[in-house]
Amino acid sequence: MTDVSLLSALALSAFTSATILPGTSDAAFAALLWQKPELAWAALLIAGAFNSLGSITSYALGRIAARHYRARISPKALTILKRYGANLLFFSWLPVIGDALPLAAGYLRLSVWHCVLAITAGKFLRYGIIMTAVY
Repeated sequence: MTDVSLLSALALSAFTSATILPGTSDAAFAALLWQKPELAWAALLIAGAFNSLGSITSYALGRIAARHYRARISPKALTILKRYGANLLFFSWLPVIGDALPLAAGYLRLSVWHCVLAITAGKFLRYGIIMTAVY
């Protein structure tokens, strides 16, 4: 595969992994680093950006759901978000609850910019740690 193909596949994996769709971006990212270490910084940028965009999409869907109908958001996620606010979205990379946090934050209409900042910081930190471990 060409470098562009590998990075495109990583982008798709990173985006879908941050939504309720299944994805394995951590494994794809680590495999790409192992196979093509010269693409490490490009892979970090792409994985972090597209994984963040996936969570931001979930946030937007939560805002839409709040406007149009009563959505069924995890009661646990809602309780936690009401208590800690947008800062909690730093942990949106966590398995299971991480997918629900941006959706619930959008539903609660938390600050867009604060949410985007927290999501992006958490996602890039996670991929940075993986890059350090593999690279």
